[in-house]
Amino acid sequence: MTGSTRSSGGLDDRRKRLLFRCWHRGTREMDLILGRFADTEIADLTDDELSQLEHLIEVPDPDLYAALTGNVPLAPEYASKVFDRIKSFRPADHDS
Repeated sequence: MTGSTRSSGGLDDRRKRLLFRCWHRGTREMDLILGRFADTEIADLTDDELSQLEHLIEVPDPDLYAALTGNVPLAPEYASKVFDRIKSFRPADHDS
């Protein structure tokens, strides 16, 4: 997989922006982790979850990747249910 498989059609501007930002992080590893999560989940996130994701993607890639892989704890101000969902997300579980 080299990029988004989800069309941004039908998404509101906030979700379109987040989908784009999740796929354009700066490091390929984070593009794949956040992008795949966003492809699958973005349409169903609540406003609160969207806010959590917007806040979380402000974390620099090396720090977020280290937290997602369990190498370092995530700074408490970024801890959220969305982070937990991303950490446990497995694209293969969502393939049709």
